[in-house]
Amino acid sequence: MPLSAGSTEVDAVVFDLDDVLVPFHTLAGWQWAWRPQGPALGERRVQAAIRRSLHAWDKRRWQGLTGRAPPADIAALDAHLAATLAAIAGHALPPEESAAVVRRILRPAGEIERYADVLPALGRLRERQIAFGAVTPLPTESAQWLLRRTGLAAVPLLASGAAGAPTVPDRAVWRTVVERLGTAAERTAFVGDLFWSDVRAAHRAGLAAFLLDRHDAWPHVAAGRMRSLNDLEATIARGPASPAADGGSPSDEPTAGGSNGERI
Repeated sequence: MPLSAGSTEVDAVVFDLDDVLVPFHTLAGWQWAWRPQGPALGERRVQAAIRRSLHAWDKRRWQGLTGRAPPADIAALDAHLAATLAAIAGHALPPEESAAVVRRILRPAGEIERYADVLPALGRLRERQIAFGAVTPLPTESAQWLLRRTGLAAVPLLASGAAGAPTVPDRAVWRTVVERLGTAAERTAFVGDLFWSDVRAAHRAGLAAFLLDRHDAWPHVAAGRMRSLNDLEATIARGPASPAADGGSPSDEPTAGGSNGERI
């Protein structure tokens, strides 16, 4: 049975990997990566630091997409993770220690949490014969490691980060993703957890874009927003996020009449 996004049928669903299919920025993950022997990190402090860091990362990736900054590559990802660690710690760590923690967060050997709504959602897509896959700015090795460790090794990894290569949300990467799926961009749904560099970027590339807001980080986004993948089909059926939705505009938001309607 096909899915419909408003008046358009959906042939495939693409998921952001980190914090959509696999928990990545978590208290347990940062605890293991930085202080596996304790003392215990404060939950409220860590969550607040992660939220601020993710909003900054969202803006940085959007700036790279819109030409206000260089594209957000692997080096930019490392800088984002180091900044997240500094925010959690309350101060910058020595470069060697920071780099070691970033390496551990990208390839965790500790217990990895799982989202209870992921496997059922993927099972429902299989039953409908809807193709699906994952994309991420994380390095390929890290992405494959996380998929294996969370029992999702069968999920196709359609795009990931590599040194010197473009990664999502670059439009060329979206073109490659839909080609690998064998679908048209307008018949492909994307589910991401960041408003600007996930949802708005996928919309610019012509995909039907949806926001998975597990932690209520984007309360002003009304259309195309869900709190759980249990609501995946119902949210897609209601239609994608509006390009005019208020996500808490960063200073470099494209002006009205800009390139939000561009297609692949």
